[in-house]
Amino acid sequence: MNITCAIALLLASTGADDGSLERFRDVRPAMGSAFEIVLYAPDVMTAQRAFDAAFQRVQELNQVFSDYDPDSEARRLCDLAPMDQPVSISPDLTHVLQYSLAMSAKTEGAFDVTVGPLSRLWRRARRTGELPSEERLAAARAAVGYHHIQLDVENAKVRLTATDMRLDFGAIAKGYASDRALAVLRSMGIERALVNGGGDLTLGEPPPDAEGWRVAIAPLDAETRPTCVLFLSNVSVATSGDAWQFVEIDGVRYSHIVDARTGMGIERRSSVTVLAPDGMIADAWASAVSLLGPQRGLELIETLPDVECQIITTGPDGERVHRSSRFPTPVAAATDQVP
Repeated sequence: MNITCAIALLLASTGADDGSLERFRDVRPAMGSAFEIVLYAPDVMTAQRAFDAAFQRVQELNQVFSDYDPDSEARRLCDLAPMDQPVSISPDLTHVLQYSLAMSAKTEGAFDVTVGPLSRLWRRARRTGELPSEERLAAARAAVGYHHIQLDVENAKVRLTATDMRLDFGAIAKGYASDRALAVLRSMGIERALVNGGGDLTLGEPPPDAEGWRVAIAPLDAETRPTCVLFLSNVSVATSGDAWQFVEIDGVRYSHIVDARTGMGIERRSSVTVLAPDGMIADAWASAVSLLGPQRGLELIETLPDVECQIITTGPDGERVHRSSRFPTPVAAATDQVP
């Protein structure tokens, strides 16, 4: 995903449901981040089996989408580009690529899963503190463009047509993995559960005797404590912003979120929080709105059923909050509850 620990999670009541459920929590590394699962189960053995199965599913998906593991399905696929013929891909990769291409079309290329060559350049820029050269930017941009992906959904096959293509699922894979992990828990009878995939939250039924999971909305700056919360259940939440990942070069702050249309890290400060029916959708739209900005971003959000968004921006007049029409009204956070 596009952010690490962007949403501060505040767990509600840890009491039991009619004396039959207990709260359990486990955190394990996955997808270059930490995945946290909180669940309510009747006993420790049931909880442990559920944890093991859910985390195993996340690890399986890491082997599909990782940009760092040379043996991942995505990396092996990119090594074949450009392809003369389509090649078979897994159902997970087919599903996420299909949604990624639909996102690219709807956002006119703001969201683009082929941004990998540019992502690599900007990772180097954050390490070295130097802007990518014009020559490297031009070469990377030549390998970027969702129109270079030819996807056959029915037969689960894809063809990458540009040289040096690199798929980057950082803006969608953690949300999808959180979805799949929660689906595993539900298949095992665990309904009261939460999956936090590096800041992407997928929420099941709320804790016993609670109206919802307490979710603190991420502020614009990493040093600022969240001041408002939402009570949510059976929904996914993702936040995208540059509070934690950015580089400042010659007095200009560049986000880790790279605009595939320009090749540059975005300079506009924002924190975008999206609520959606599942984590894949929330994750992708949080990144897309960060790139589109408040006006165009909210215009598109308003066309989507069951998707809501809040955007915090900063400018000469200070911070501004922009919300879609059905975004729930946050409540003030008690200062002793916010991490």
